[in-house]
Amino acid sequence: MNYKKILIIFGIFIATILLGVFIYPQGMTARGIKLPDFFYKDFNFGLDISGGTLLIYEADLSNVDSADYSSAMTGLRDVIERRINYSGVREPRVTVNKSGEAWRLTVELAGIKDIQEAIKMIGETPYLEFKEIRSEEETEAILENEELTDVDPYFKATALTGKYLERADIDFDQTTSLPVINLKFNDEGSKIFAELTKNNIGNPLAIYLDDYPISIPVVREEIPSGIAQISGEFTLAEARELAARLNQGALPVPISLISQQSVGAILGEESIKKISQAALFGFLLVILFMSIFYRFPGLLASISLIIYVILVLSIFKFIPVTLTLAGVTGFILSIGMAVDANVLIFEYAKEEMRKNKPMWISMEDGFQRSWSAIRDSNIATIISAIILYYFSSSMIRGFALTLAIGVGAGLLTAIYITRIFLQTFIINKQ
Repeated sequence: MNYKKILIIFGIFIATILLGVFIYPQGMTARGIKLPDFFYKDFNFGLDISGGTLLIYEADLSNVDSADYSSAMTGLRDVIERRINYSGVREPRVTVNKSGEAWRLTVELAGIKDIQEAIKMIGETPYLEFKEIRSEEETEAILENEELTDVDPYFKATALTGKYLERADIDFDQTTSLPVINLKFNDEGSKIFAELTKNNIGNPLAIYLDDYPISIPVVREEIPSGIAQISGEFTLAEARELAARLNQGALPVPISLISQQSVGAILGEESIKKISQAALFGFLLVILFMSIFYRFPGLLASISLIIYVILVLSIFKFIPVTLTLAGVTGFILSIGMAVDANVLIFEYAKEEMRKNKPMWISMEDGFQRSWSAIRDSNIATIISAIILYYFSSSMIRGFALTLAIGVGAGLLTAIYITRIFLQTFIINKQ
């Protein structure tokens, strides 16, 4: 008997028990044992399971070319998703919809019942734009046309907006000592700004924030550096707040909130209970099948699968991963792959046993022969999940994330934990 492996197995079981307590600390609490607060963090559930907040925004695309509507809305969706949670594990669901001629953004935030908190998560990053002066003829035509009362008669929009903003920094005016905000545009924005200043030398160039002019400097020369400045009667606190809001991520187009509501869980507690019972029943059937069909090796593999489930659920809770129906589907699929790895190992081992080889040799050969197939299929799945995660919407990301975590953990338990069980209790017994 290899006592080093026995010690490793003992450590695995101790770790599994601790992870089990982390998943369900209420069992210890019921016995009067007080655990650290860390153990009592909740699982994150998606809007379709736990309910949350639904916000609908309408985008103002009046200053965007019609051919660029789709790309502008895609950029807007990406900014909102990053702003809520850059890693994606909170899994906001942000979708673009078109209703007639209006383009709208639907934001679903799971677990957030306070609507004002939800609106705050979206943020109030202002819409920044630079406007150039209109010609006298244009201004007079607008002033004479009573139907154009909502049009700025003196300034018109340009291509330069907060979309091209790279960063915003606080500085102080050397003359007035008042705080100012320096803006640095990206390469594309710098080219637009250079062309804009070149064409407006001697004319005012207005800086608008949410359709309100906050600074109207006069262009003295072409500015090729891509650096602009917002000045005004700012206090230091106001300047800091504005710089922070700008640095959060500039919106490609302005948006306005047109609908807000709290959403109840689609599934409800009773449905969640039934899903959990069905999952447990199915998992027990898998264990029963493995134990009957593969006998003692199957029983050891079943113990490994139990450890696998506890490990994965602990990871989901620790990160935490937002569990939606799509995410649960990814997890269930990963369990199937974990079972499949064990089945593949044992089937190869049975082939070896038919050659009259001892069980311990057959098992070792089963691991050796199945490893390349298990490795390739699991790595291919993980790569696919990574691609889905980085190049898809948040709803698909939940599926991809749980699948990748589950497959990675399944590979660990099938190749390492199951193997060490077999080496200790079967191979070394021969």
